[in-house]
Amino acid sequence: MKNIVYFLIVLVPFFTSCGSDSGKIPSDVVNNPVSASGEKNNDLPRMSFDKMEHDFGKIIQGEKVTYNFKFKNSGNSDLLISQVHSSCGCTVPDYPHDPIKPGETGLIKVTFDSAGRTGIQNKAVTIVSNCQPNQTILKIKGKVIKP
Repeated sequence: MKNIVYFLIVLVPFFTSCGSDSGKIPSDVVNNPVSASGEKNNDLPRMSFDKMEHDFGKIIQGEKVTYNFKFKNSGNSDLLISQVHSSCGCTVPDYPHDPIKPGETGLIKVTFDSAGRTGIQNKAVTIVSNCQPNQTILKIKGKVIKP
């Protein structure tokens, strides 16, 4: 009898704690209202970049290089960037956290640290925003050479 009571005391918390959902929506989810017909919604913000790929050329190993990707909100509502992440820890993006009004510009600053790297390097930076589509990918590349 003691074993059954002990067994129930152990199992009840185990089964009731699994699958508990707090009901919170993760911060990386961005709501994008798009019509069922698939037509473009002209009320959405739109990120227009001067260029979406940058080639640093030759980089001396250990050097940190930075490029600023300039963009404009060419849409009709505030542009909100929820996150920007890179494909590697050697690449660090910085982005505006405040809303960007229609017609305004902003910068995505990308810094690449070539320490411990050699050869051709291709890195991607993913921007998650309230545009449609909600992900935009920027690319940097360069050839790291030993000093």
